[in-house]
Amino acid sequence: MINKPSESEIDSYLKKWDSLENYVLQESSLKKLFFHTYPLNIEMDDVLIKVCSLNDFYSTNIFSPFTIAKHIITLNIDNRLENNDLELVNDIAKTQVANKKEINFYSFATKYCSHHKPDIYPIYDSYVEKLLLYFKKEDKFFSFDKIDLKTYSKYKNILIEFQKYYKLTKFNLKDIDRYLWQVGKENFPRQFVSKTTNSKSHAILAFSP
Repeated sequence: MINKPSESEIDSYLKKWDSLENYVLQESSLKKLFFHTYPLNIEMDDVLIKVCSLNDFYSTNIFSPFTIAKHIITLNIDNRLENNDLELVNDIAKTQVANKKEINFYSFATKYCSHHKPDIYPIYDSYVEKLLLYFKKEDKFFSFDKIDLKTYSKYKNILIEFQKYYKLTKFNLKDIDRYLWQVGKENFPRQFVSKTTNSKSHAILAFSP
């Protein structure tokens, strides 16, 4: 049984987050990279290092960072970020790879936008998805379908409704995201199949704050 979301529950998980030195330093380095070193998305060098850093820290499985960076450059995203354009996330996510097949790098796209404007663009992650679906089933905090979580404007609205329903408005969406990720990771651990033993094991994966 997962505890109901509450102010005290989230405060507890935020304190726990602050004690995780590797995550805190990782976020600090990304903040410096996105806010100070390379805040714009015009030069290929700048965008590529940001894509590679996110991919490495978050294990987002971007197998061709150059392709993603080139795609971001073509979208001229800086004005859209400035205007808090939520549709930008889905536009970044849908990328054509070498064989012209379109792949939806949705989780990565939320992270890329969030690291430019964390108060506007909450991060999507499978742990967060599982927890939102869990609380929807338990408390019916808002009516939505699983597929709605992959349309970014709807996803953000679902998080806002979650925030309202559980009276968590003292926290910003970044705080709520960190809470949801930690609780989701605790209660819905990922598994993988070992290539050598073909047995299931719990995966040790990079975080998604």
